[in-house]
Amino acid sequence: MQILYQLDFTKQSPTDAFPLSHTHFGSQEGLDDFAALLVRGVEQHRVEIDRVLGKHSEHWALDRMSRVDHNILRMAVFELLWCQDIPPKVSINEAIELGKKFSTEKSAMFINGVLDKISHFEQR
Repeated sequence: MQILYQLDFTKQSPTDAFPLSHTHFGSQEGLDDFAALLVRGVEQHRVEIDRVLGKHSEHWALDRMSRVDHNILRMAVFELLWCQDIPPKVSINEAIELGKKFSTEKSAMFINGVLDKISHFEQR
């Protein structure tokens, strides 16, 4: 999520963002490959992910969402729609926890509502 957030501001490629992230946050064995999959997947499918988010986030224009919430949602939508091996409940719960940790309690409820709609109405 932190790399996606960074990419929003710097407009770097994911390849350039990973070394900077490792410098500031360290490398976590076993998670680096998964993080790379998520970041590259979100970047590859960003237009489709944002279309899905716009469709299911009632009364919220994407450009009015906090960047933290938007990137948590992007990551979770990528998991929901393109990561068949991750159960939807796991993706949703992880996104809610990220919302609580990096945003607000209200954000966690918002994230839950949007992802619940997406999980019921979008096809894997």
